[in-house]
Amino acid sequence: MEPDPSTSWYPVARSDDLPLRHVFQGELLGRELAIWRADDGFVNVWENRCLHRGVRLSIGLNEGRELRCQYHGWRYANRTAGCTYIPAHPADAPARVICNVTFPAVERYGLVWTCDSPGGVAPGDGPPVLAALEAAAPLGLRNLPVNAEPSTVLDELAAYAFVPTGLLAQRTAHDRPVAGSATLGTEELGAEVSVTDRGHSWIELTARMGEAASRVVLFVQPVDSARSVVRGVLAGGADGADGADGAGVHSPERDQMAVLRHHHRELSRLRDAIEDRAARRPSPVPMTPRLQQVRLRPAESALEHDRRDGGRRTGLRVSVARRWDTADAIVAFELRQLDGLLPTPRPGAHIDVELPNGLVRQYSLVNGPGETDRYLIGVKREPASRGGSACLHDTVIVGDVLAISEPRNNFPLRRDSFRTILIAGGIGITPLLSMAQALHWSGHTYELHYFAQSAGHVAFTEILDSLGPDVTTHLGLDPSGTGSVLTRLLSDPEDGGHVYVCGPGPMLDATRNTATTAGWPDHAVHFEYFTNATEIDSSSSFEVELARSALTLPVPAGSSIMDVLRANGVAVASSCEQGACGTCLTAVIAGEPDHQDVYLNASERRAGDRMAICVSRSRSPRLVLDI
Repeated sequence: MEPDPSTSWYPVARSDDLPLRHVFQGELLGRELAIWRADDGFVNVWENRCLHRGVRLSIGLNEGRELRCQYHGWRYANRTAGCTYIPAHPADAPARVICNVTFPAVERYGLVWTCDSPGGVAPGDGPPVLAALEAAAPLGLRNLPVNAEPSTVLDELAAYAFVPTGLLAQRTAHDRPVAGSATLGTEELGAEVSVTDRGHSWIELTARMGEAASRVVLFVQPVDSARSVVRGVLAGGADGADGADGAGVHSPERDQMAVLRHHHRELSRLRDAIEDRAARRPSPVPMTPRLQQVRLRPAESALEHDRRDGGRRTGLRVSVARRWDTADAIVAFELRQLDGLLPTPRPGAHIDVELPNGLVRQYSLVNGPGETDRYLIGVKREPASRGGSACLHDTVIVGDVLAISEPRNNFPLRRDSFRTILIAGGIGITPLLSMAQALHWSGHTYELHYFAQSAGHVAFTEILDSLGPDVTTHLGLDPSGTGSVLTRLLSDPEDGGHVYVCGPGPMLDATRNTATTAGWPDHAVHFEYFTNATEIDSSSSFEVELARSALTLPVPAGSSIMDVLRANGVAVASSCEQGACGTCLTAVIAGEPDHQDVYLNASERRAGDRMAICVSRSRSPRLVLDI
């Protein structure tokens, strides 16, 4: 039975085709591919189109951790191909559903292999393992495009004749080649070539002449129904040391060139003969690639997607791959998914972590761009811990399995700012580190100011050191000293400038007040509170009308809007459930909200068109919500 081409592995590039910061265009079974190596060595094989306007990503920019489309600047993350930034919507984090089609990739014998399996899931056991190429370092031959059907090309390759490598390396006493010259072919030498093994897309040939013997494996890449690429690999390199008798080596560089020239010449002759015969036959029908529909919802935010999923979810399973003390009272955790890749994180994102004691807590991701093989979080032991930080510090060890949510981003980073000021206090460094890395690697202008009690309280120093002079630490300042520094940093508002701040509540309040006094507009000051220290007043009662659900519900004193909705079977997205993260933010159609969150800024509160339904209430007898 013929193997299914859609689950078979084929070489689509040479490893040498993927130099630093390059994107290679490949083709397989009628489908174009964008193939690129990230700075961490991971080889990405993606469908060759930007999800926006279909422009080829093979002409995009390989920035080492992300691939950027040349047309409108959409960015896609290493490994997952998730969209991380859309310049036309700089203030929004792209929805998680915007993700390009990926294919599995394996490097073997100097070739990059993949299969027509969208989603990056590798079928079977991977590319073939050939004993002839495992025995010694193989030498890749020049790739040879052939305008003929792949199956025909494979059959015709059985007639390929070549000279054993050992003879090509020999020299006369006058250092003149006696084999492999421009006028000396395999027929004149009388080499005996036989097929020693064969697969569905490859053939192994052995050439023998006297005591000399060498083997070559020729792989056929099916580009289309009438186009192929022959990718040859010589066993044992240029010296013929493949387990058979060969000749000595004189000059490795010169011998290798003689071998490459010989095989290119002989394969080109065979190619011409194959194409001549193929041209006399009817042209086959072109291949039609199986296209996987990508569901794009450009107007949808991650919040709306979560809302349809039904609230807080911790459906991912990760193992603790590493934990270490990154600062006084701060432990770092490296989390890796048990199977497959983690969802793409964006700068400023956080995850929910379900702890062994049953509690669920939120932690910001420290990931830099393209770091999709792991999640990195930092957890500070809180003196008045309600069980969250204490559990992680005292209970969770390497090897433990935790349940987490997909990343949510209610603190997104703009990358269109002329000047970005990042201000972190204590453990508030975690989301700002992800932002600083994204700005650093994409070459944007920014400055990171980190306020900490002492040098021992500075977390993730290895990442901070990699960012260079754009990082300034401020140690041991009292509130007055911190205020003086903030006044200096924010004294000169700039058009197009943006400020991001995260840390203890008093520091955030001071930063926001200082920015307002200095003239920074509300929309340019972004903040994230870890907790809501506001005393919630839940004594009021009112009605909520759900416009989309055609449902009106009473909200009694002591119950939140979220509690009432869930009690009546209405799923709503949530995370912190204390008015700090903004996950439950809901559009208000009519009525006057009573804001008790710390997520919205002053102008957003005055607008009254959105509210955090986990803690906020109503000043009017009735609220109409867009649910």
